[in-house]
Amino acid sequence: MEESKIRLNKFLAERLGVSRREADEMISSHQVSVDGRPAILGDRIDKASKVCYNDKIIPFETEYLYLAFHKPVGYVCSRRSQKTAPTIYEILPKKYHKLKTVGRLDKDSSGLILLTNDGDFAFQMTHPKFRKTKVYEVELDKPLEPLHQQMISDYGVMLDDGLSRFKVIKDEKPNSYIVSLTEGRNRQIRRTFAALGYKVVKLHRTTFGKYELGDLTVGKYDIIKV
Repeated sequence: MEESKIRLNKFLAERLGVSRREADEMISSHQVSVDGRPAILGDRIDKASKVCYNDKIIPFETEYLYLAFHKPVGYVCSRRSQKTAPTIYEILPKKYHKLKTVGRLDKDSSGLILLTNDGDFAFQMTHPKFRKTKVYEVELDKPLEPLHQQMISDYGVMLDDGLSRFKVIKDEKPNSYIVSLTEGRNRQIRRTFAALGYKVVKLHRTTFGKYELGDLTVGKYDIIKV
């Protein structure tokens, strides 16, 4: 039945560790075949389909993998090399290079990153409707005024892409705070504090949903169960 079929570009993206746009480019450049014929954009497949990439069969069933990784400062989460910074895939073993990050941390941030080849898991962890809590250790360039702390936690701060609100709790260390939020907008924490005149000098994620960084050391990874 058509309902049981999935889009070919989604299948390629998950199995080969590429974006759907890159998968479409593979299809358009005639590198992919389905049941012996050249694949076309929009193709849908199921378990009975024989999919080949450059004449190599891609199994329909796959073993899903889930990694927790302690990202160091100075690395980006992109799979492609950047001119200004190395990528986390330069640290991870080659056998894990097909895994995609579940959300991202920017170059200047550190802490817990999840990686997987399970698209459904990534969707459930990142889509706003599932409201997965993420916890960060944040250090500012100066003490946060109590009024600003209350403003962020209770009322929110208006940014270019809408209202930003998250919980802020004072930590024991000077100028340090524990931030927890369920959104995942680009550089949201940094932009929120900047709007009130503060600079984030450290941003370190310790928790993502039910997964915690724990004692995982910088640059190391663990295989996790979901």
